[in-house]
Amino acid sequence: MLDFFYNALLIGIGATALLDLWAQLLRITLRIATPPWHFVGRWFAGMLQGRFVHSEGINQSPTVAGELAIGWAMHYVIGVLFAAALLAIWGVDWVHAPRFIPALIVGLVTVGAGWFILQPGMGVGIACSGAPKPNVARLLNIAGHVVFAIGLYGSALLVG
Repeated sequence: MLDFFYNALLIGIGATALLDLWAQLLRITLRIATPPWHFVGRWFAGMLQGRFVHSEGINQSPTVAGELAIGWAMHYVIGVLFAAALLAIWGVDWVHAPRFIPALIVGLVTVGAGWFILQPGMGVGIACSGAPKPNVARLLNIAGHVVFAIGLYGSALLVG
């Protein structure tokens, strides 16, 4: 059981860190804004007060002390939870002989968490339907989660 948690932690952190490097690469090369982790933190903090949806848009909700730190922390916690889901489905032995397809499946399924939970909760609509350029946002979401999948696989190769 300790092996499960240890591997989920290392693989989740590694995959999430690669996703963050990807975001920085897009920022530097294409001038695409990095994810607004302070808004993610504000959304999670709002849940503690029973507010799960910011229909007017998360940017219209009052700021929360420590929202940036909360957002970053939850970003990594969720990455670890998705890595744990991969290990729960394919088993801890996957780490010792990782295959890319399970990582890709988890990476693509996690797009749904953003599209159907996070983005509607933050007032951007289902699958970024309320974003200024929804199709661009969707493409970036998919690409980012494929990078996360590569991170899951690559981290398993390093850990295993």
